[in-house]
Amino acid sequence: MNNDRFLIVKNIKSFIISLEKILVAIPKKDYLSRKLIYKEALMLLDSVIKANYESNSDKKKEYQIIALAKVNLLDFFLERAYKLRYISEKQASSKANELVNINKMLYAWCMNER
Repeated sequence: MNNDRFLIVKNIKSFIISLEKILVAIPKKDYLSRKLIYKEALMLLDSVIKANYESNSDKKKEYQIIALAKVNLLDFFLERAYKLRYISEKQASSKANELVNINKMLYAWCMNER
């Protein structure tokens, strides 16, 4: 399946690109958080792409579960960035809504695989 036509991948890519714009707001003293957020977002994309190409259903399910966990982890990081006032409420809400949509798509994909 072509990744550009795969809606989940398309939305994750869009999320990562928009995430880059708000990561610059995280101060240099919290560099590890900034780097970790970006790394987890890329790992989310990696897990979804691997699950998409995996033919073994057990391994595919494992990648899907990892992807769902990454979404929840990213949500936590965004909440933390908001609470530390690195990002605005509007930015946090926007990113959280994007993650909710990605989470719904991932969950539906997992359910359709059964």
